[in-house]
Amino acid sequence: MDGRVAIVTGGTRGIGEAICLSLRDAGYKVAAGYGGDAAKAARFTEQTGIPAWKWDVGDFQACAEAVREITAALGPVDILVNNAGITRDATMHRMKHEQWLEVIHTNLSSCFNMCNAVFDSMRERGFGRIVNIGSINGQAGQYGQVNYAAAKSGIHGFTKALAQEGAARGITVNAIAPGYIDTDMVRAVPPNVLEKIVARIPVGRLGRAAEIARGVAFLVADDAGFITGSTLSINGGQHMY
Repeated sequence: MDGRVAIVTGGTRGIGEAICLSLRDAGYKVAAGYGGDAAKAARFTEQTGIPAWKWDVGDFQACAEAVREITAALGPVDILVNNAGITRDATMHRMKHEQWLEVIHTNLSSCFNMCNAVFDSMRERGFGRIVNIGSINGQAGQYGQVNYAAAKSGIHGFTKALAQEGAARGITVNAIAPGYIDTDMVRAVPPNVLEKIVARIPVGRLGRAAEIARGVAFLVADDAGFITGSTLSINGGQHMY
């Protein structure tokens, strides 16, 4: 694994940060992608030594350019973790078209954009590991999240289809469907609502970002080549799918 290059989108905070740290500690050369907070990204790089690149994962050309820059700096990309995601929650009768498009572009189109940018190189070299971060809400649905649930459910189907294309070329494509994880996104949920969510989790707590990162490290390992097209649910038993 030493020397293999990994890109993690949405990599400077929350689950993405935990994934970056896990892969770095396992000996990979890691590039973190981010889309917004440059000051936070600078602190992340200073604290971790992991370089960060800024680009819009919903922009096809921006993704291709980012992969070119990272390849020039670190080498060909062996591992891609599509983790970037946003929420724009609203019920259907209140959801604006822009809220739908923003979530679909950032959460789902980003998977196509990034995979398209790395797939040919992986095919040529006969090795690749792609992990797409889905969600329990893409499996079970969630009130007020038709955009988010559709995007995450789409990721699960995208994963299964691309896995069939990559299998004969040494490329595995898998998904992880986290449940409710103790991140900024979940902590923004009103306390009374969060209390009800935790009450529905059999293990009785929120998940930890490091637990998702552990799943990613397992799936991207060189000796995980017989696992492809799978969705690993890490949700404390909340949804057994």
